[in-house]
Amino acid sequence: MTRIIAGGAGGTVIEVPASGTRPTSDRVRESLFGALDAAEVLAGARVLDLYAGSGALGLEALSRGAASADLVEHAARAAHIAQRNIERVRRAGVDGVARVHRATVAAFLAAASGTWDLAFLDPPYDLPDRDLTAALVALAPHLGADATVVVERARRSPAPAWEEAGLEAWRDRSYGDTTLWWGQPRVASQSR
Repeated sequence: MTRIIAGGAGGTVIEVPASGTRPTSDRVRESLFGALDAAEVLAGARVLDLYAGSGALGLEALSRGAASADLVEHAARAAHIAQRNIERVRRAGVDGVARVHRATVAAFLAAASGTWDLAFLDPPYDLPDRDLTAALVALAPHLGADATVVVERARRSPAPAWEEAGLEAWRDRSYGDTTLWWGQPRVASQSR
């Protein structure tokens, strides 16, 4: 069972696809969002959840005060579940704007015109490193100057190639087999 941990929809149970995705555990999400709250990056943020699966990361951000969440998921079944989860969060009283985009990450970013303050990349663990790097390169022009990027990968995976995307590492934390890497635009590091 996966649930929204805190905020306006705290405690709301959300669906996860039966196969094809790897939901972020409640423990990892709780630690991640505690750190995001402490860094004061959630309130009013425009959030992008790439490889969204159920949409748990983007919807948790929305529940905790983000202004909007764009959930990008290519698999039809997972995108449908993410849309149902948006409705659950809305019924719980969360008013932020949430949209599901059924597209590959590459296609979505190639056509995107907005900017985001917070981006999550939680790809399948078997995604090749070059594909993750390509996603970061495509994402970078769509980030606000003080944006935060969080990449979730297997602990055994190498760190993201931040430099190739014009980004830089901010922090990293491991939780069992999962590591969260935080990055930011190079100009943001001077303000943190």
